[in-house]
Amino acid sequence: MTGFDEYAALVRELTARQRGGEQAVAAEAERRRGLHAAADQLGQRLAAQGQRLDQLGRAIGGSAPVSVPEGTPAVPALTSPGAAPPAGTGAGATGGAAAAPGRPEVEAYPEGTVPSPRAPEPDPVAELAGARQLADEADRYGQQAEAIAHRPTLLPTWSPAARAVAVYAACALVGSVLMLGAALSPANQAIGLGPVLAVTCTGIPLLSFLAGHLILGRWGRPVLGDGPPSSRYVPLGFVICALLSPSLYCAVLVVARLA
Repeated sequence: MTGFDEYAALVRELTARQRGGEQAVAAEAERRRGLHAAADQLGQRLAAQGQRLDQLGRAIGGSAPVSVPEGTPAVPALTSPGAAPPAGTGAGATGGAAAAPGRPEVEAYPEGTVPSPRAPEPDPVAELAGARQLADEADRYGQQAEAIAHRPTLLPTWSPAARAVAVYAACALVGSVLMLGAALSPANQAIGLGPVLAVTCTGIPLLSFLAGHLILGRWGRPVLGDGPPSSRYVPLGFVICALLSPSLYCAVLVVARLA
């Protein structure tokens, strides 16, 4: 092989290595652009989650801002390839005789100044994956909180009609007990049983209906509701309270007479 052939072979090898280096640099730049885009997307997602949690807190009644719990990894900061090393590390730091071999004027490390070994740098891909997993968990818990907030506090698994019937029936039962207590009160001897029965048979069922109506309005509606307010079944509640309370009262009187 002549000298020109060796020179041409060396030129081809140098060109191939240069091309491979350029491809490696381009691949690294593309990887960093992808990491930056993923970090920006994750940051926007976390910001949207924070705004939604603030809205939920204000709707429920809380006023404290949402804080990031301790231990939550932040979105990793991606540095450029040409960034300078931190102060006190790398080539710019004076490391004693070990950092300047052959220079007798540089002494060994003074006592107590030997630098500790540097911790390995975190992997941006792993950090982004961990942060994305935590964001997925936050989305899942947020959806559960919204589902709970869209259900009423009182009997949340019941249908609106069944809830209204249960509330009005319970209020009517309490009203019948009050009617029985009023009928057996010693004041009946002075006033007379007729006026007492007239008042109790009209006033107590009305009070039972109003109590059920207020209970459904306070605890029978969801904490968060974008649509119209749920029905309180006013005609049904009035019928239940108007018929159930006197019926129970009469049944108790009949049983007491027969006994």
